[in-house]
Amino acid sequence: MATEEVNKPSSHPQYSEMIFAAIAALNDKYGSNKSAISKYIESQYVDLPAAHSDLLPIHLNRLKESGELVLVKNNYMRPSPNAPPKRGRGRPPKPKVPLPPGHVSSPPKVSRPRGRPPKPRDPNSVPTPKISSGRPRGRPPKKAKPAGAAATAKTGPPRPRGRPPKVRAPFASAGFD
Repeated sequence: MATEEVNKPSSHPQYSEMIFAAIAALNDKYGSNKSAISKYIESQYVDLPAAHSDLLPIHLNRLKESGELVLVKNNYMRPSPNAPPKRGRGRPPKPKVPLPPGHVSSPPKVSRPRGRPPKPRDPNSVPTPKISSGRPRGRPPKKAKPAGAAATAKTGPPRPRGRPPKVRAPFASAGFD
């Protein structure tokens, strides 16, 4: 029973056609807002889907993004035919100059690696062998202490980590008995 309702063809046209018809019928100089378009569509077409209030803004935004509608002060209108086309964001690409016929293109440039280029090697110099001191580079690893070494070296438990707590001096009598 539920599949019959889903598969039933709708008797209303597509949303874009209904929106264009609503804007043309309302014929407002400054365009029509979303609620006026919705009321007109609801009055003209009886069997709209239950999600009409959710579908209408989606279709209005899609038409606005494609340039078929213009949004001016929360009013939708058709763009004027002599208006300049809407530019995208960012810098426009440079126009490509067509190559003359018979021109052979050169292979593409190889990009340089990042960073500073290495110094040129002197062909007359003799390479010097690297001398190692026997020690590895860097800081040596920390030596592990035996498990009970800290407690046996001093009397008492090992010191806790962090800064020691502040010691407050005891109050002295002020001499008022």
